[in-house]
Amino acid sequence: MALKIAARIAAASTMAAWLGAAGPAHAENTSRVPSTSPESLVGRPHTIAELEAGIIALPNAPISRRQEGGETPFGTIGKGDATVLVGMHLLYRASPAFAFGAGFLLGPQPTSDTQYGGQTGLKRSHARSYLLVGGELRYIPFRSKTLEAWFGLTVGGVIIADRFSTDTGEKVPAILGVPAVTVRTEGYTVGVEVGGSWVFADRWVAGIIARTDRWKLPDSPQCTSIGDCGTLTGTVESIQFGLTIGYRIPL
Repeated sequence: MALKIAARIAAASTMAAWLGAAGPAHAENTSRVPSTSPESLVGRPHTIAELEAGIIALPNAPISRRQEGGETPFGTIGKGDATVLVGMHLLYRASPAFAFGAGFLLGPQPTSDTQYGGQTGLKRSHARSYLLVGGELRYIPFRSKTLEAWFGLTVGGVIIADRFSTDTGEKVPAILGVPAVTVRTEGYTVGVEVGGSWVFADRWVAGIIARTDRWKLPDSPQCTSIGDCGTLTGTVESIQFGLTIGYRIPL
């Protein structure tokens, strides 16, 4: 009988020792399961897909002498051109303090001058649109649980499209041609930007962004055979302001 009791006590001690060894290891493995909370994403590399909508203004570059201030949902801005701007950014957050990536911005509804005469005296219209493509680097010095503030640098290319359209004359089938011509001007751009973001949901981020760029364009404009020329040359300053909405993608 004594031998049976001793055997049972030894078996119980062995089981308790095994459970004690397995328990902490199980707890340790559980603690290592990666979290997908916004705070944990900032601490490890991830990607941000960001949409932007806002306004672009060229303070010293109206599309014509008649049309100053541009066309925006808020009315005219200054004495240059101004129009709606939309775009997308794809950023890689390599560390909590740095992010870099690329994107594009374009003006889907350019300002138009319906009384443009050009050098021919015909009743014509003129519109000017913009496309910016390039890369950016952001430094995020301020970070809290839900708020961030950052500044950065941008570099890339810019394409300006001046579209001239004749509004008079007999209508003809489109297969015979259209009464419009587009003059493109290409250059490069460098700039600085500042912004802030707010983590308002699990992986969703909203923010604001302000940017100023300097465009370097050819000194001489391209022209058509009837005297329609690109309206921007040399150095041009631009100012952009937008609202952003982004989604964080863990890697």
